Amino acid sequence: MPRSVPVSIDVPAIGARSSLVPLGLNPDRTVEVPPVDRPMQAGWYEHSPTPGETGPSVVLGHVDGGGKDGIFARLHELKPGDEIRIGREDKQVARFVVKRTEQLPKTDFPADQVYGDTKEPELRLITCGGSFDEAANSYRDNVITFAVFTGVVGASDSG
Repeated sequence: MPRSVPVSIDVPAIGARSSLVPLGLNPDRTVEVPPVDRPMQAGWYEHSPTPGETGPSVVLGHVDGGGKDGIFARLHELKPGDEIRIGREDKQVARFVVKRTEQLPKTDFPADQVYGDTKEPELRLITCGGSFDEAANSYRDNVITFAVFTGVVGASDSG
C-alpha cells in the first residue's frame, strides 16, 4: 500500500479501539509513549512504516494509567488469527492477523524483531506487562504482538 498516516486502531478480540497520535523519539532516543494521563490513547511510532507499507509498523499503548485500564490492558490475550484493523488517512483500512504475542523482560527487548526490516507489511503492538517495579515506577516486561498484513478491508469510518 502507498504511504498514508494511520489514524485509528481496532482490535475486536480484546475490545481495544482508539484514535492514533503520532509518537517520535525522546531526547534519550527511546520511543515516546502516549500520554499516561490518557491511558486509552494509542499512538503510532512515526519513524516506522505506515500500516500496509513494507516493513514493521509500530503502535504503542498503555496497559494502565491513573488507576484505570489502558488501551492495551488485554494485549496479552491476543492469539494467532485474531484480527487488527488500522484506519488510515486515505480512508483505507489495513487488516492484519496476529502471528504471536510474547511477554519479555524489558532488559531483553527484541529491537531487531520489532523494528528490523521485513519483506512484507507487518504490525507490532507494544505495551508494558509483568510485575510492577515500585522503585523504578514501571513494569518489568513488555507485551508485544506480532501481526502480518492480509489486505485492505475497505473505507474507514474514522478519521
